[in-house]
Amino acid sequence: MPHAALSDADVERLRQATPGVAQVVHFNHAGASLPSAATVQAVIDHLHREAAAGPMEAARAAEDTLAAARQRAARLIGAQPGEIAFASGCSDAWGRAFAALGPWKPGDRILVGRHEWGGNLATMQQVAGRAGARIESIPCDAEGRVDPAALQVMLDERVRLVSLTWLPANGGLINPAAAIGAVARRHGVPYIVDAAQALGQLPIDVAAVGCDVLVAPVRKHLRGPRGLSLLYVRDGFAGRLAPAFVDTSSAPIGADGASVLCAGAQCLETSEQPVALVCGLANALQEALDLGIDAIRARIDATAGALRERLARIPGVTLHDLGGPCSALVSFNVEGLVAADVRQALARQGINITVNGVPYTPLDMQARGLDSVARASVSYLTSGAEIDRLVAAVAQLARR
Repeated sequence: MPHAALSDADVERLRQATPGVAQVVHFNHAGASLPSAATVQAVIDHLHREAAAGPMEAARAAEDTLAAARQRAARLIGAQPGEIAFASGCSDAWGRAFAALGPWKPGDRILVGRHEWGGNLATMQQVAGRAGARIESIPCDAEGRVDPAALQVMLDERVRLVSLTWLPANGGLINPAAAIGAVARRHGVPYIVDAAQALGQLPIDVAAVGCDVLVAPVRKHLRGPRGLSLLYVRDGFAGRLAPAFVDTSSAPIGADGASVLCAGAQCLETSEQPVALVCGLANALQEALDLGIDAIRARIDATAGALRERLARIPGVTLHDLGGPCSALVSFNVEGLVAADVRQALARQGINITVNGVPYTPLDMQARGLDSVARASVSYLTSGAEIDRLVAAVAQLARR
């Protein structure tokens, strides 16, 4: 059943339940968003339980909450609870899944989108590259998106993996993840999607995307706690994985002395879970489900579009977002200033943005001749007054 659109009154209510909005003008939701007071309290409450009863005992008492977090995460992305694992950061989740695809050998090919996250590329280079595997970039279409037709031409029996960063970190482009997945599925090639910027911002149906693995931190648009990520592994794919390491949770040793690998995504999960963070995540997931991702996406789209339009009208400001429709990430530069100087100048006024440089999206930044971009990312929490403040501050910088 569709959720109602988020009104200005709804947004004001959500802002009142978010302590951070009274402290800072936050345009770095794509880095880490501002959690609600209830999410923060869920983390704190569990830490108090650990202090009072003992961490292991508190974890057992929180088993229903942990199960609820797994169920809600599955519901949010159209998966089953057994297809969901928790890891620390997104690099941890992505690296565990990638390592479980090995071993790599000379001549193996890995096809990546031009916007691949730098950490993923570094892992591929260090692990597969040492074995003699090749990493190749899939060409983009005229609007800068990864081209499914170009992928089709590149595929052969040596391709061991297709990897896609769905929403790049350096701007508002949205890659055609489902169309890429359709090509990978036809050829039976494993397909990993980095959904770091998509989770909590775009509706996700893993079956429609066609991915075998999807990873995302929960600290961005989902507004969960930092230090935790989701790792989805398709049930029919999990049996093909050979985890690089296991523990008493992912491969317990039975009475016969032999370890047995867990079924599903939990073969990549360790027993040492940050229980307090998962308690916070359970709350953040419920908040997102209650609002409805369709309603969240519509509000973010309108807000980001308004910001893009107003920044584009400022003389001396150049936007760097490709494609359309776009995501919550708005990338730009101010003539005569490096992006880091823009960030620092805005920070002195209590406005948070961030900078994306070559190390984060190296293939795309180099292809477009960009050293760095300033990045302002909105949320459904973003108010019109906050946009006014950011636009006025950027205009002032551009006039210098």
